[in-house]
Amino acid sequence: MSIRYVSTRGKAAELSFEDVLLAGLAADGGLYVPTSLPTFSQSQLAAMQDMTYPELAYEIIAPFVGDCIAESDLRAILNDTYAEFRHPAVAPLVQLEHNQWVLELFQGPTLAFKDFALQLLGRLLDHILARRGEKVVIMGATSGDTGSAAIEGCKRCDNIDIFILHPHQRVSEVQRRQMTTVMAPNIHNIAVQGNFDDCQAMVKSSFVAAPFLPDGRRLVAVNSINWARIMAQIVYYFYSALALGRIDKPTSFSVPTGNFGDIFAGYLAKKMGLPIDKLIIATNRNDVLHRVLTEGVYSRLTLEPSLSPSMDITISSNFERLLFDLAGREGSLLSEWMKTFAERGLALPDAALSDARLVFASHRCSDSETCDEIAHIWSRNGYLVDPHTAIGTKAARACETGSGTATVTLATAHPAKFPAAIEASGIGVEAQLPSHLADLFERPEAFDVLPNNLSDVQTYMATHCRAL
Repeated sequence: MSIRYVSTRGKAAELSFEDVLLAGLAADGGLYVPTSLPTFSQSQLAAMQDMTYPELAYEIIAPFVGDCIAESDLRAILNDTYAEFRHPAVAPLVQLEHNQWVLELFQGPTLAFKDFALQLLGRLLDHILARRGEKVVIMGATSGDTGSAAIEGCKRCDNIDIFILHPHQRVSEVQRRQMTTVMAPNIHNIAVQGNFDDCQAMVKSSFVAAPFLPDGRRLVAVNSINWARIMAQIVYYFYSALALGRIDKPTSFSVPTGNFGDIFAGYLAKKMGLPIDKLIIATNRNDVLHRVLTEGVYSRLTLEPSLSPSMDITISSNFERLLFDLAGREGSLLSEWMKTFAERGLALPDAALSDARLVFASHRCSDSETCDEIAHIWSRNGYLVDPHTAIGTKAARACETGSGTATVTLATAHPAKFPAAIEASGIGVEAQLPSHLADLFERPEAFDVLPNNLSDVQTYMATHCRAL
């Protein structure tokens, strides 16, 4: 029997996986979550230990997909997706200390963890759209890595036009060029004269506003509000713990996160039977999630640009999915909480805060601490980390839970994507781009700068869609 999906706000229709994939945001403004989760016993985990990454991905993902995609087709899609990763292990582990590890999630084509989900999402969409005879428009916002991964995953799709919004002059040059140098007729890059939250707000508003696209075309989300993104990210939590032989011992994970999607996947992995001790929220000065855990208040402050721009976020979109569980999965209560958050900030009830603290810990780093950590890891291990991963390794040590627990830090991006932070660390080393991106700075770019105005962005999208 296939898993069904409901909105966190309780008023949208229950959907199948196929419909959730195409819907993205629910009609009531909520996020879709599964009505139930598959669970795996210790013996089942033991049987998974020798599986390749695509094989394990099938075991984790198939229950969520159900009968929407045939087994042979899903296996082929997964094999094709992860064949493009540079390392044969797909997600290799690197040991830093006795019980400290780094999981390299930057081995995909765009050098960021987003590849794990977005290379898969593009293929899933194209498969389903071809079967249905439909064409759609993807709209996404990025603080840096989502955009390039989504573009890479969709650039060959005949049934998709993709529009990616990024904050003008607020992503690294490598991140921008990975998006704007892809020359394909279905790819459109928009630099918005605002910050990431402005871009994200436009995406959300477009999904709940009146239709604005020609021919009544469907709008699809690729941001982490799309359930399929979360689903794909669950896999590497299982993969890393199994690779370390942690079947009957707990593993903690330190996750650099702003939007809460990546760490929410870890939360689901724990609920699905993976022995996880703590999930550590590692964040920069834009510390909305750290403040929730330490002060019990979910509130928005002014965004401050940092050396770790992918976490420069003041509203954590996927945190709503956790709040839904903390609200007892009552959509009406969650809706009240989100309204309160928007108006004045939300003080979590004591019971909800206690439940969150049972699973999550958190740590915040300044830019100077981030640079110091890059230098520390380099001097101690001869290993170069990007600023987001550095915040993760710093948080892993700060929140270490005991000698019996291994802690895995998710390395979310390749250090070459953030040369300013590497230079600021003072180590005197320059991270080199892999060979397939060696000429990135010589490639021509194509993007349009638009004002921070929803109407202008929607008009641009309506006029730049390819004819059906």
